[in-house]
Amino acid sequence: MTRQELIETIRRKQSFLCVGLDTDLKKMPQHLLGDDDAIFNFNKAIIDATLPYTVAYKPNLAFYEAAGINGLVQLKKTMDYLHSLDDKVFTIADAKRGDIGNTSQQYAKAFLDPDGDFNFDSLTVAPYMGEDSVTPFTVYEGKWVILLALTSNKGAFDFQFIESQGEGKKLFQKVLEKSQQWGNKDNMMYVVGATKADMLTDIRTIAPDSFLLVPGVGAQGGSLEEVCKYGMTKECGLLVNSSRGIIYASNGEDFAERAAAEARKLQQQMAEELKKVM
Repeated sequence: MTRQELIETIRRKQSFLCVGLDTDLKKMPQHLLGDDDAIFNFNKAIIDATLPYTVAYKPNLAFYEAAGINGLVQLKKTMDYLHSLDDKVFTIADAKRGDIGNTSQQYAKAFLDPDGDFNFDSLTVAPYMGEDSVTPFTVYEGKWVILLALTSNKGAFDFQFIESQGEGKKLFQKVLEKSQQWGNKDNMMYVVGATKADMLTDIRTIAPDSFLLVPGVGAQGGSLEEVCKYGMTKECGLLVNSSRGIIYASNGEDFAERAAAEARKLQQQMAEELKKVM
């Protein structure tokens, strides 16, 4: 999905919601368990219920890898289903990969290759190892790198806020600045946690036009209004993710309906924010 296609999808749906498919067998409704396709069946029900309100879906690879070979089969079935939809959506592999160049090439092939098993639109990437660990993910036309910049976990303060001597710039700011040389607004996004929404002003100074993937709204306590206040652009420029708050809104037989209700609630709030800029 190109940048323009993503913007048009946001405008059409009046939403910039990303639903995180962090599918955990321990949290799924009990009536779905006992089937080899339980993960896919859960995902399909969530997708069908939330699709009118959602522009992106983000499977977290850890949950599928933890389920072994069948977990990866369930991920492929989920991606095949997303690709089959008439209502096209943006897909994110939340894998946080990043290694030496030849290894990153293989990670990129695994998740982004149009002829591969998964064919995601984008992949989250850790920038710690620098340029040669990131640029292999930029070679697929129409695909995106989503670079970790400022995360919402408490451990973010261990490294991301360390200041460089002389410059007074924090590490996350250096990542943003340097990575502008590796990609552009058409193929690189950044992860910025919603619980640090006030930092979005600084981020927009460095990356004014880049899309930001913003986790942490909902269960982690981030404020949608604050994120929009500091981070929204005239083209929206945001994908706001909600995982647990939507997919586990209920663990009963009404789980899909409850997920739809939570997604609709966020979409309605997003529509009000979009009226201000689009």
